Amino acid sequence: MLIVLPPSETKAPGGNDAEMQLSFPSLDPVRTLLLDALSATDVDTMMRELKIPAGKRAEAEENLALRSAPVMPAIQRYTGVLYDALDAASLSTDALSRLAVGSALFGVVRAGDLIPRYRVSGGSKLGGKTMKAWWGSAVTKVLAEEDFVVDMRSGAYQQLGPVPGALTVRVEQSATGKVVSHFNKQYKGELARALAPHDAASTEDVADIAASAGFDVALDGTLLTMRV
Repeated sequence: MLIVLPPSETKAPGGNDAEMQLSFPSLDPVRTLLLDALSATDVDTMMRELKIPAGKRAEAEENLALRSAPVMPAIQRYTGVLYDALDAASLSTDALSRLAVGSALFGVVRAGDLIPRYRVSGGSKLGGKTMKAWWGSAVTKVLAEEDFVVDMRSGAYQQLGPVPGALTVRVEQSATGKVVSHFNKQYKGELARALAPHDAASTEDVADIAASAGFDVALDGTLLTMRV
């Protein structure tokens, strides 16, 4: 099982002086093109195309030299509500091996991959091309090689590489059936934390593990609904 999480807009700064280490080498050609495009784009254009706020200009400048930037494991680089709920630092190496993160810049990375801090989002453009156009079918192909995928990515990142047959997760209010937006990431982080220690092989396995962990879930084909 591979659990694919959404990335965070904000990312932890710093890291170690080492080279990037990325899984899924078949994605390297597009990664190289994107890194080249970033390094060749002036900061003002980059901020406009990537929709980077004026107060985050320093992050746009960092995009110019990502190949020489400090790196850290992806699961530590991404921050925010989902990653707080996941609490990756307390997970075993075995559990972490089942975690990956969707990325506009890198396509998809495993939890232990060494990545720099970057500012590129799934809904942005670079060189006039959408991230979906940059990636084409590359992400779909690489994830389709996994035995079983639990896809927790948000819509913009699912579009970068939809995975036929993957289990997707919906979080809804038990009383109304409406989609939960504010705490969506927190619940997905909690679910990923419950699933990661187990080598689930099917949608039914995931539903059973989630229920055993105390979640109120319903399985309908390849959609797992969490009722909160």
